[in-house]
Amino acid sequence: MSYLETTAEFYSEVAQTPQVGLCCVQSSPLQLPGLNIPYKMQEMNYGCGTTVHPAELINEPTVLYVGVGGGLEALQFAYFSRHKGGVIAVDPVKAMREAASRNLVLAAEENTWFNPNFVEIREGDAFALPMPDASVDVVAQNCLFNIFEPADLTKALQEAYRVLKPGGRLLMSDPIATRPIPSHLKQDQRLRAMCLSGALTYEEYIKFLVVSGFGQVEIRARRPYRLLDCHNYNLDKPLLLESLDSVSFKVVIPEHGPCVFTGKSAIYTGAEEFFDDKAGHILLRGVPAAVCDKTAAKLGASNLKEIIITDSTWHYTGGGCC
Repeated sequence: MSYLETTAEFYSEVAQTPQVGLCCVQSSPLQLPGLNIPYKMQEMNYGCGTTVHPAELINEPTVLYVGVGGGLEALQFAYFSRHKGGVIAVDPVKAMREAASRNLVLAAEENTWFNPNFVEIREGDAFALPMPDASVDVVAQNCLFNIFEPADLTKALQEAYRVLKPGGRLLMSDPIATRPIPSHLKQDQRLRAMCLSGALTYEEYIKFLVVSGFGQVEIRARRPYRLLDCHNYNLDKPLLLESLDSVSFKVVIPEHGPCVFTGKSAIYTGAEEFFDDKAGHILLRGVPAAVCDKTAAKLGASNLKEIIITDSTWHYTGGGCC
């Protein structure tokens, strides 16, 4: 049985019998005014973070959600796209599609603003999305792509890129590993399906996004997720997994490399009113300016003592320059 078949079997099981403790089902989902989330949906909150970032969801975008789960994030996206088919959720597992459909009916009973036709659930998978080229504003996935082997991850990211409109956004939340995961864990198909052994390192994760064509990546959050201990996972030392929330933009990769924002700032402390690096970055004296990691590295290597580069906060919500 392949790892994809194991994953489908596993999620068919947890669709029918919710597994408390899988991923972050015990965490509180994003709260929004007037949004009531049925308990059944909360039981099936099989994600490691969130892909629902209100600033990315203005003007009722068309959202393609890959891997519907229990329907929780599909409902949250529908909160911002309140029209028929505003959210299209794709899942290859029949039991999961059926569970999500039932949960969305419950959601309609608890939310007067919600109509189940706001969310269209389709059979399909991440490698062949049932959508035309450049047809959606947002693609989102939570704790799914980390399961894929590298070749399949490349296919999934290329498919997301294909269906996005120019300037569209890929919203993702996945576990990442603080060091490479040993091969004996990677080969455990059940652990991979449980989002515990397929994670890439941060550097590898970002590289896959850039190679797929995304010219700008913004990190929304990075936090501890799970600890793989020595006893249960046959390790020499514990291995920490982290949860990474990111937004990747379908824009052209700049000539000098992608813009990856991790919450760094540049601060000019000199005697002049501002500093101009002649490359499009103007820093006002004493005012922190958000910059991408590429620009931070360039300014930091310039040996200009009057410029301070802060560390990554791993939380960025816009407003900087690349």
